[in-house]
Amino acid sequence: MCVLILVGVVLLGPAVPVQGRVADQVVVLQVDGLIVPVVAQYLDRGIAEAERLGAVCVIELNTPGGLYDTTQKIVQRIMNADVPVVVFVSPAGGQAGSAGTFITLSAHVAAMAPGSRIGAAHPVAAGGEQMTGAQEEKITQDAAAWVRSIAETRGRDAEKAAMAVTESRSYTDGQALEFNLIDLQAANLAELLQLIDGMTVTLDDGEEVRLAVVNAPLEREEMNWVERVLHTLSNPNIAYILLSLGMLGLLIEFYNPGGIFPGATGGLALILALYSLGTLDASWGGVLLIVLGFVLLALELFVVSFGLLTAGGLIAIVLGSMILFAGSPEGFQVNIGVMAGVVAGIALFAVLTVHLAIKAHQRQAATGREGMSGAVGVALTPLDPKGEVLFEGERWRAVAEDGPVEADEEVVVIRMEDGLKLVVRRREKPDGREDGFS
Repeated sequence: MCVLILVGVVLLGPAVPVQGRVADQVVVLQVDGLIVPVVAQYLDRGIAEAERLGAVCVIELNTPGGLYDTTQKIVQRIMNADVPVVVFVSPAGGQAGSAGTFITLSAHVAAMAPGSRIGAAHPVAAGGEQMTGAQEEKITQDAAAWVRSIAETRGRDAEKAAMAVTESRSYTDGQALEFNLIDLQAANLAELLQLIDGMTVTLDDGEEVRLAVVNAPLEREEMNWVERVLHTLSNPNIAYILLSLGMLGLLIEFYNPGGIFPGATGGLALILALYSLGTLDASWGGVLLIVLGFVLLALELFVVSFGLLTAGGLIAIVLGSMILFAGSPEGFQVNIGVMAGVVAGIALFAVLTVHLAIKAHQRQAATGREGMSGAVGVALTPLDPKGEVLFEGERWRAVAEDGPVEADEEVVVIRMEDGLKLVVRRREKPDGREDGFS
């Protein structure tokens, strides 16, 4: 009898399924905006937290696209994660455009909310860089091969995925499910967890993990304040505004040395702008044109061009603004309304400055040696003919040209002699009589 039991155990033992690892916690990450380096850092931190807990990592994704290098880092992190990663394109009406396509397809489980879309992943050069036909073809074929590899690894339709790259195809949530680009549709996170509960996911190392996520502890891992600030700065509109404000602050400090606040604020804004522009692969040709424009505006203070330098500066700023993100992927363009508002503000400031500069030049004849003629002063001592007068708060040696003048009488400056002596005469009253007692 014992022998029969032993034989039964040996024969039937391999048929008994071995219980794999169970993931019964959920860590939720949220990406809403461009795929830039700080997003890769945030997702790496969030996935690491899920790995520490042995939890399912859910990424709520809504993005128009992003940087190719950053996308590669995110995809590699997801595909090599030690826990199941679920990418949920949400909320309803959201998108996984361009870079988001690669990220969604790389997930162990891919889902989309109603009204969302995925695709349009044709590579575009950032920073206004112009690609030749051969370069564009090379990059496109590389991206297509990469997305095929991702799709095949996850058991998705590789050809439909490649068409999102080679033909810029976009798919609705229904089409994506029909073409086997995603695994399911869900209205919200709660429904998503209901649908994936009980699924078994195979990790990169071959380990199988069963998802037990209904009523499981759920932890939302938000971006910390540093990541939020950096993500906000990684926006073309913010970068453009910061660059303009930075240069404008330095220009105001240049016009009014010692103001401190405009210079300090402008310098800080400029440093933040340089970080943003570097992150977004902006065209440095555009940056230099904008800087040149502000330099020309500054030169208006010293060169009497009667607006020519200002006009040239504004033209350079407009051209630089247009070049700054020309040809960059969708979402990396400066909003035309923002551009128009900034340029209009700079133009208004420049026109006002030119107006004040022209008035200052026109007033120069009313100051100095030439401007003293006809000015009014007061005799401090009797002038017979020499003495002293008070003129604009200063004591001057003076000579009365048309007869003696009593102390405290008003005098009119005729001219200056020897650089330190005024030639004056008694001031006449409005009725033509001289000042003094009648």
